[in-house]
Amino acid sequence: MKWTYDWLKEYLNTDASANCIADTLTRIGLEVEEVVSPIVPIAAKIVECAPHENSDHLHVLRVDDGTGNLRQVVCGAPNARVGLVSALAVPGCVIAGHEIQSGKLRGVLSDGMMCSAQELGIGDDHSGIIELDADTKIGTPVLDAKVVFDAGITPNRPDYLSVRGIARDLSAAGIGTYIAPTDKAFENVSGTRSVVLKTDKCRAYKMIEIHNIAVKPSDKKIASRLAAIGINPKNAPIDATNYICYDMAQPMHCFDADQIDGDIIVRMANNGEKFVDLFGNEHELIETDMVISDNTGILALAGVVGGARGATTDTIKNIILESAYFDPVCVRKTAKRLGISTDASYRYERGIDPTITGAAAMRAADIIMSVCGGEIIGTCAAGSDDVAPVVIKYTPSYFMKKTGIDMSPDTQRDILLGLGYAVTINGDDWMVTPPYSRVDVQIPETIVADLLRIYGYEKLSVNHAHTTGEAIPHDDKELHIKRLLASRGLNECRSFGFGNCETEQILSDKPNIKIANPITSDYDTLRNGLLFGLLYAVSNNEKRGYPDLNLFELGVVFDGDAPTQQHTGVCIVRTGAIAPKHWTGRNRDVDIYDVKADLIALMSGQRFTVSTENAPKWAHPYRYGALMQGKKKIAEFGELHPSVAKKLRIKTNVVIAIVDNIVNLPSARRAKQPVLSDFQPITRDFAFVTSSDTPAEKLTSVATSVDARIISATVFDAFDMGDGKKSIAFTIVIQPTDNMSDEDLQTLQSSVIAAVESKCDAKIRDK
Repeated sequence: MKWTYDWLKEYLNTDASANCIADTLTRIGLEVEEVVSPIVPIAAKIVECAPHENSDHLHVLRVDDGTGNLRQVVCGAPNARVGLVSALAVPGCVIAGHEIQSGKLRGVLSDGMMCSAQELGIGDDHSGIIELDADTKIGTPVLDAKVVFDAGITPNRPDYLSVRGIARDLSAAGIGTYIAPTDKAFENVSGTRSVVLKTDKCRAYKMIEIHNIAVKPSDKKIASRLAAIGINPKNAPIDATNYICYDMAQPMHCFDADQIDGDIIVRMANNGEKFVDLFGNEHELIETDMVISDNTGILALAGVVGGARGATTDTIKNIILESAYFDPVCVRKTAKRLGISTDASYRYERGIDPTITGAAAMRAADIIMSVCGGEIIGTCAAGSDDVAPVVIKYTPSYFMKKTGIDMSPDTQRDILLGLGYAVTINGDDWMVTPPYSRVDVQIPETIVADLLRIYGYEKLSVNHAHTTGEAIPHDDKELHIKRLLASRGLNECRSFGFGNCETEQILSDKPNIKIANPITSDYDTLRNGLLFGLLYAVSNNEKRGYPDLNLFELGVVFDGDAPTQQHTGVCIVRTGAIAPKHWTGRNRDVDIYDVKADLIALMSGQRFTVSTENAPKWAHPYRYGALMQGKKKIAEFGELHPSVAKKLRIKTNVVIAIVDNIVNLPSARRAKQPVLSDFQPITRDFAFVTSSDTPAEKLTSVATSVDARIISATVFDAFDMGDGKKSIAFTIVIQPTDNMSDEDLQTLQSSVIAAVESKCDAKIRDK
């Protein structure tokens, strides 16, 4: 987004410098990338004029530029003569897109250039250098020195695509006073032409038909502002629509009324319908493209680009002005599919103020008629500008809760009013309505963000901890998980929040959340799990010769397309060997017990059982387990299914651990910590006979769950007994909390035996 300083001052009463304005805008959220103060031509008087010795048409001039030293300039203008006051472009000036530099012309130094009216952009005369009044002060600029701001716009702030929006934010930040515009209401003038809306993708459409105009160049103010921001002035009608686009962020278009057959029709295109834009490019349209047409055919792609038929020329006599609100998604789809990006589509895609179509049309008509004359012979308003306002429940204490800054309610109210919000106060309950141009404001958190950026992000450091020196307790569960996994040799991976429908269906049975307008065909869903991104990283690394990986990702997983349908999960992937080859020892490949150990570390000492049932699609059916607390699945681990690995072109062994929702993990601050006891631990051995498909861990888990004093259980022997039976022997460690008699120990042992026999279909082995 570019604008000039004098343009900004039309809506902001301020004496602040350009640098101060740039710094303030960057501080409150609009990053100003460049402030350009151009060098402009100055008035200079020709003192000497001699013929060039190596040319029959060039002259060597000595000119007075007001510095006290005469400057030598080579000039070919036939009207160059002693005593003439003209315009001198010194080195550094940009004239007609070219920077003037000192150099030799046919062997003679020229330290600048004398300019014609056409080269200055203030006329069409190029027959000679411009002749200024004899009493013009030497050394003064002959053009307005336009200070130009260039800022990068974030997608969430379409209001910054207008000079008015920028001025309002600066006013709220204390840089001057906002000058509210006095826009004219849309006038209804009966005419012979109307607008027909055949699609709900166009909420409002305003048309103004003006006849008997004489096309002329725009007035100096508008032409110079457009030229300064890089838009070449053409004529008053075209310049007016471009000017409104930047001034009000309302895209507009101008048609040749004499080439339009009947009414203006807004409709969806037919599949295969052809359209030639104003640059001469032909496009084949589909049914999701919105078009502006008449009885003959298409005139423009709605919100994207105008057509060759009906384009505005310098000989036009009658025009039709268009000002409309088009659906952002519809415009974005068409622009991206056809690869067209215009100032109009850039604004429509982000969302414009839906209430200013009429005011913009009237202002453009006034600008055109003030220069070209003419009369309005008809207007038409189709659709409606009536939009239900966004009303957000808010309380001033919410700001303190979110930021830790104690901002008074009065200050919050003043900032919001300065930003154009409407605030209704009923005690601590506020009803806040953002201006219609702020289409990004939907939730209280955005209000907090607005308050904070105006109040000052730098004030976030002024909090209780910094003033008292007290440490703020950290109970950040996500940070704890990341640190713990990093300490286990895992590297954090960050992937897109998107997935691929085809791959997701291979990995799980979760529903796919399709994206209507994906950034690429490979990412056509909101991801329903983290495994896709990590396996994609494994595949890419393996192709490049890096098969040994230890990765984890903690991120958002989507359950649906609503704002609340999401949660945070963790996924761990280990591949290849556990360490590089080395002479000191034998290496091994990672296995499922490595990722199981990662999950046990995340459990923070809490007890669990392991289930091997209901393996998901991604897991090997016989190398899979799930950590359970009762019937609740906390996490799962396993080896990647060979068929899945083949489809993803992964040759390395891959073991995986997944915590679908970190809410299921114990909090780091609530983790059970070992307690030193005055009593020595006691061990007891058990041996059970059970079916051969019963995992040993099921027995040990049941044993440890019998009594809180049993702190561990370790398998020390297992062998196959035949006939579908096996023997499992393990040791339990008992940590007494007080004196235990032999009877107490016998009772505890009996409880362990009873629990294992009943829950694991096992029998204590007699010998």
